[in-house]
Amino acid sequence: MGVTDHDRLSRLLGGDDLGWLLDRVRRRLERGESLDTSVTLTGATPGQRAAVQGLLGRRPRTGETLTVSLPAVDAVLRRSGACPDGLAVAVVMLTGEVSDRAAATAALDRAWRAAFAPLDAVVAGRPELGDWLERVTRSGLVRKLAKTPQAATPLLSELAAVIGGLPANGELLGHFAARVVKRSHALDHDQPLTTLTLSAARAISGFADGSGAQWRRELWASVGLLKDDLSTTVLTLGFPGDDTPTGRALAGWQAAGEPAVLTLRQLVRDRVRPRAGEVFVCENPVVVSAAAEQLGAGCAPLVCTAGQPGAAAMHLLRTLADGGAAMRYHGDFDWGGVRIGNVVFGRLPATPWRFSATDYRAAAERGDVLRGVPAIAVWDDALSDEMRRTGRAVEEEHVIDALIADLAR
Repeated sequence: MGVTDHDRLSRLLGGDDLGWLLDRVRRRLERGESLDTSVTLTGATPGQRAAVQGLLGRRPRTGETLTVSLPAVDAVLRRSGACPDGLAVAVVMLTGEVSDRAAATAALDRAWRAAFAPLDAVVAGRPELGDWLERVTRSGLVRKLAKTPQAATPLLSELAAVIGGLPANGELLGHFAARVVKRSHALDHDQPLTTLTLSAARAISGFADGSGAQWRRELWASVGLLKDDLSTTVLTLGFPGDDTPTGRALAGWQAAGEPAVLTLRQLVRDRVRPRAGEVFVCENPVVVSAAAEQLGAGCAPLVCTAGQPGAAAMHLLRTLADGGAAMRYHGDFDWGGVRIGNVVFGRLPATPWRFSATDYRAAAERGDVLRGVPAIAVWDDALSDEMRRTGRAVEEEHVIDALIADLAR
């Protein structure tokens, strides 16, 4: 290499009025493009035109644009001795080392592919996750959560380990996280690993989209992981059960005509699949109590949500629906009951059970004063209007004789 005369180079090419020229050349170098071309500046100032004239020794052409031949600049630098190695080296001398953007981009792509490799290996044997991985990759979610491939590498390795352990068999979420990734809080809410795992869990179980703590609890349960396995329960009556330990207990309670309270732990760990062609669902435990008293072992399968359905109730109802059971729901004719009905009908393939505007009109005279903030019944356009017009709240206790008649086998 020749010896660069830094002072002369700065005088020739380093002024402010030639900054645009240095920038153009630098960008071409970064992109790996040839300097055997010309560059053009639109709207050049008199100072920029004068600087080019001083550099090349001739007046630029007149007009609104200023065009500079890069080979001509290269020749001036070499001939003058300011930079015997030419324009490319001169730009590095004046502006610093130039990175090869194409090479850098290729290297970054390789680093991201390497970060995804453990996940690719796990998903390769899980066809239900193929579309999910494509969506996650295309959406940029991992890059948003991890920023760099270096940060993504341990995250995706942990995600691969977690997915490899799903579905689990009724294990507490914290225990599972500690066993699989050695950190009991790794799957706590708002953790990057949790965000990615929940999206994969939806693909594994076919769970509907949603939000909120209750939805997350149900989604975890759908892949065999329990946020709280004992305090979440569901009240049932009249189920024939199956050959699991919990199913055999259900069959015993059904034969005795007594209600059974099932925990989420029992439903998930035993993977209970009660056999039922038609299932009735009510909102209030009083219906279950009356059915047990009056019908005993002759009661049709009945599930009680006890208000808003919790994780255990939703898990059982989804299991029943997946098994082909026809689900019929009844609740209170008040605004709270309408909101609960919206949840049930919005998240389950249920049909109304004596829970229409017609049913309300037939029973309204037995009700109390309707209070609270109105809500729209998504399953019956006329119901909410009828309730507002009539102004009566009809709880399940008011129509319990009709419900019991339907439940008689």
